[in-house]
Amino acid sequence: MGKIVTFGEIMMRLQAPSYQRIMQASSFTAYFGGSEANTAAALAQWGKDSVYVTKLPKNPLGESCLRNLKYWGIDTSKIVRGNGRLGVYYTEKGASQRPPQIVYDRKYSDFSLSGLDDYDFEDIFKGAEWFHFSGITPALGGNLPEITKRAVEAAKKAGVRISCDFNYRSKLWSVEEACKVMTDLITGIDVLIINENQAKEIFGIESDELDEIASVLANKFNVGSVAITKRRTISGEVNEFSAMLFKDGKGYYSRTYSIFMIDKIGGGDAFSAGLIYGLTSGKSFQETIDFAAASACCKHTIEGDMLAASVEDIEWIARSDGRGRMVR
Repeated sequence: MGKIVTFGEIMMRLQAPSYQRIMQASSFTAYFGGSEANTAAALAQWGKDSVYVTKLPKNPLGESCLRNLKYWGIDTSKIVRGNGRLGVYYTEKGASQRPPQIVYDRKYSDFSLSGLDDYDFEDIFKGAEWFHFSGITPALGGNLPEITKRAVEAAKKAGVRISCDFNYRSKLWSVEEACKVMTDLITGIDVLIINENQAKEIFGIESDELDEIASVLANKFNVGSVAITKRRTISGEVNEFSAMLFKDGKGYYSRTYSIFMIDKIGGGDAFSAGLIYGLTSGKSFQETIDFAAASACCKHTIEGDMLAASVEDIEWIARSDGRGRMVR
């Protein structure tokens, strides 16, 4: 079993208590999280050799973050250390018609100021079988579009399979910037993960059928597989979630979950982890999309950025009737 490498920024998250708004809160609960780190944490719990690559400051916050990554079982040996700051973001939960809110304080973080020579990807990919990144990483600007490109090129050269969670963030870059940079990064990779809204907003691809959207994306970017997630927002607390995996001209569909959300953040990262786990563990395509969708569903019920659940937990959700009845 080869290493699974993820690359991106991790931040400290400060969560307002209960359903308080940020403007009301006099105290916050601290978590650590970031798209690729969240994916790495799930994979490590499921027995994968999970290697996370980022840049952390040499200060108590950086040390606390490093300790947290090790707690989840992640290999931190390739993390670069700097002398700047750790990015921070603040969150408040949504309720009924009031949506969740996020306020970022990540500018000039150590990771966002990464240098072109900070990461030795030739060394990082030795013994690796998979590389995962998200669109958030190049969106941070500076050298990161070029660094991410170098990572993708090094992974291809090493024969490593590559997945990308498109993860478009309008607060980080424009549609035009995302289209230009991400087109270069996702062309020829193995698995593209995107939602139907992003396919329409960034690439102008829309259809009532997810497999039609996926087919266009697969052909346009020469991608081996396309996974598309579909979310219907009922309220600030309730979502319906489903997904589809498109491979070799066929779409494999998950069930639709109705989720009362304890914490929405990290759901997409858990989905990415579930896909990677299935595709590296000999699961069929149908079993893989079922596992990935159940992983996302489970994460929405857990506080914090990272999924705290075993393979058995996820498989139970995937085969259950979806009503969350007590296990005795």
